[in-house]
Amino acid sequence: MISKQKTKTIHSLAHKKFRDQTSLFIGEGPKVVEELLHTFQCTYIAATAEWLTSNRVLLSPDVETEVVTPDELTKASLQQTPQQVIAIFRKKIFQLHEPIIDNPQCSIVLALDTIQDPGNLGTILRIASWFGILAIVCSPDTADIYSPKVVQATMGAIGKTPVIYTPLPQFLDSVPEGVTVYGTLLDSNSENIYEAPLTTGGIIVMGNEGNGISPEVRAHLHRSLYIPHFPTNTTPAIESLNVGIATAITCAEFRRRSNKPNK
Repeated sequence: MISKQKTKTIHSLAHKKFRDQTSLFIGEGPKVVEELLHTFQCTYIAATAEWLTSNRVLLSPDVETEVVTPDELTKASLQQTPQQVIAIFRKKIFQLHEPIIDNPQCSIVLALDTIQDPGNLGTILRIASWFGILAIVCSPDTADIYSPKVVQATMGAIGKTPVIYTPLPQFLDSVPEGVTVYGTLLDSNSENIYEAPLTTGGIIVMGNEGNGISPEVRAHLHRSLYIPHFPTNTTPAIESLNVGIATAITCAEFRRRSNKPNK
């Protein structure tokens, strides 16, 4: 049975203030929790007897566990449709104290300028893991990667790629010479990503869902790219792509050109 205090703790972690104070976050559901157990330190699990029996091997002996009924899980859950397990994990905090580009010839870093939709951010974290992105650098007003909605959207990909929050203009000022900073823009002066010459590494800036890349960050771009619609001789049915989809297309094109894994 989940105590009232433990339920209160779980619900408090829906708020960034308490996640920051405690350095804890919530994961829910078999897929997410089982993936997170390989990456983060778990402090508490409430799960059905069936889930605990099947996954006991994944748990450290010091993890506090409680067997709960589906009804108890529903009362404690932050999700509309809870599934078998809720877990509390310790956050990983990455600092910008090491060279962010260790090999400019093949390393790609994503820089996210005010990405606010949790679903988009979770998707981008999954994309980064799939394409072997070295790191993700987020503006301070980008959504929190440890919010429950982002964690669920990553489907366990959170923690696979280092994520750092820092002002992007200052970060881009510190980029080593020879590292190209790209930005994706809907701009007539931008280069078609499928025709432009691309380096095998660099920094790719993705902008806000509604406003794109801010003027302060845009001033630091070396080159701007756009993803053309097809067919190119007709008016597009939509104004722009979802930022998660645009990130996937952009990373895929860079990796296709390099034709080798990140090192």
